[in-house]
Amino acid sequence: MERHEFGAAVRLLRENTAPESVGLPAGGRRVRGLRREELGDLAGMSADYVRRLEQGRSHPSAGVVNAIARALRVRRADYERLCALAGYAAAGGQVPTDLGPGALRLLESFPDTPMFVSDAAMNLIAVNSAFLALEHWDLTGSRWDWNVAWRTFCDPFDGFQQSQTDATDHQTILVTQLKSALLRYPTDAPLTELVDELRTRSRLFDTSWRAPRPVEAYQSTATFLHPEGAPVALAGSLLAIPGDDLAALMLTATPGSADAFRLAEVVGAADGPAVVRVGRSGPG
Repeated sequence: MERHEFGAAVRLLRENTAPESVGLPAGGRRVRGLRREELGDLAGMSADYVRRLEQGRSHPSAGVVNAIARALRVRRADYERLCALAGYAAAGGQVPTDLGPGALRLLESFPDTPMFVSDAAMNLIAVNSAFLALEHWDLTGSRWDWNVAWRTFCDPFDGFQQSQTDATDHQTILVTQLKSALLRYPTDAPLTELVDELRTRSRLFDTSWRAPRPVEAYQSTATFLHPEGAPVALAGSLLAIPGDDLAALMLTATPGSADAFRLAEVVGAADGPAVVRVGRSGPG
């Protein structure tokens, strides 16, 4: 019964959503509200799946509920009702940006391993001295410069090279992380703006957002081109810090390799504080 009620609620909201209210043209229409194809396109799903949802033939995940609510730009009350009909608690709140004690201890515990901590929206929060030693990311800038996804899809780094396979893995991880963040924090305005900007400015991101690939491992390899030394190939592993809803990226070289030797040289020449908090926690 609830599955059919959820479908009926989605159909009613779709048919009562003015196209112009979600950025679509209103002219030349023979039906009221949005077409299923339009809702599917806005929510990143097929029109056939929207039809099955409305007919009560498929049970939505929490991510699907949030995607539909966001696509239709529904009111909070309507969003909470959709969640209740689908059997989920309504999410909300803002993306946490505080560097908690767990994340701080992690950064301090690996002084010889380049590492940074980011929030759920992939905004840089803090880095350790080993990461700064790579001279990969200049801690200055404005607007989106602190966001890993933005720098990957819209403003790539010069001193950062990946194979096509590793680049695809890296992009897949970022899209998955942002989709998960939007599921947990659907009312976070900077996060919503970030996703909208990425979808607008990067065709690659928009394509990946509409048809995400499964993540096989939260790891990819890249070559860092240090301005005063030989290139260093490092594997980046993304680790969740659940208590703070943050993530840490650790960069490691193959033990005993020439890359490990070069990394030790670069990190050994570093000075300054063990942990540096990024001055601006995110875009905006």
